[in-house]
Amino acid sequence: MEKRFDTEKTYALALGGGGAKGGYEIGAVKALIEEGLVYNAVSGTSVGALNGALLTMRDLDKAEELWKNIRYSQVMDVDDAEMSRVFEKDLTARELRPLLKRALDIMKGGGFDVTPLRGLLKQYVDPKRIKGSDVDFVAVTYSLTDKKEFVADVRALPEDEICDILLASAYFPAFKNEPLIGGKRFTDGGVSDVLPITPLIDRGYRSIIAIKLSGGLGRERYIRPRKDLDLIYIAPKRRLGNTLNFSKEQSNYNLSLGYYDAKRMVWGLYGDYYYLERTMTERQAYRELMDLIAVETKSEDETVSLRTVHESIIPRLAREHGADGDYYDVLISYLEHTGEVFGIPEFRIIKDTELLSEVGDELKKRGVSTIAPRAFKS
Repeated sequence: MEKRFDTEKTYALALGGGGAKGGYEIGAVKALIEEGLVYNAVSGTSVGALNGALLTMRDLDKAEELWKNIRYSQVMDVDDAEMSRVFEKDLTARELRPLLKRALDIMKGGGFDVTPLRGLLKQYVDPKRIKGSDVDFVAVTYSLTDKKEFVADVRALPEDEICDILLASAYFPAFKNEPLIGGKRFTDGGVSDVLPITPLIDRGYRSIIAIKLSGGLGRERYIRPRKDLDLIYIAPKRRLGNTLNFSKEQSNYNLSLGYYDAKRMVWGLYGDYYYLERTMTERQAYRELMDLIAVETKSEDETVSLRTVHESIIPRLAREHGADGDYYDVLISYLEHTGEVFGIPEFRIIKDTELLSEVGDELKKRGVSTIAPRAFKS
């Protein structure tokens, strides 16, 4: 395997908005640094601005600590156990009604109190370290007072305004909005630029890794391809949870997903659910697929024709599992789907033949030797 990014280059990082999904970004950056990433600039919107502050401090350990231990009550004035039950859908209708009424009353009163978020910023963000950093740091927010985007050179701000600009960038609409820098009011930076690549380009950076959080609030600007721009995207293929799901379990999952998704980018790994090193050719994959379908093409008493296999069974497998490539893609999509159903662990890098073997073992345990019965269903 060969790396897909140039470790001789120095990169800028663009970190997108997405609230509670922010652990994904830190997991991805951890993997990139392990693989030799050197960075000298960070731009961030919303939670990307918070993560950007920690990366500007070059304190990946503190960033991991934050996302491994995050709680709802560190962001909003809420009860952790109650919020966990909401997102786990573990409330009865009787229990849910007063909770919804309380939430409605909070919104009528201006939104959720973010005093806990202020405390979180003070706990983790060191303005002195940011101002003295060798990393250029840009945070994006939107000024409701001026009705326009506000892009801040964070290191140039007074120390007492640095946490305020991070709060301004992350001002989710459900939060109680308070005047901040210069007495102005702000809202989440995603309103104008949820993945802030443009501010880095405007500052002359041409080698950029952009980490996107699925379902982030707001607008993603189109970046026109250009010869002098080396732009690499990392984005999840799976759900990262709700924007306000600040549970420790979801955050730790997102950390792992970001870590391995970055590894996928670096090494060009195959798969949507698993992280696979390709070793099989298409012809080899075709033979394995035929074995799984359990059609012996040389048997004199065969009951399934090759035409049925190629015109019905394989196309149906491809449709069922979303494969739109060659026979290798059909095989891998089937293995991924089956492996997920069987609970085969996903967070590791393995060869495609290893996944094939593990799925085969699970099929045998369950007394299933072929995939033909399902494929024949009309």
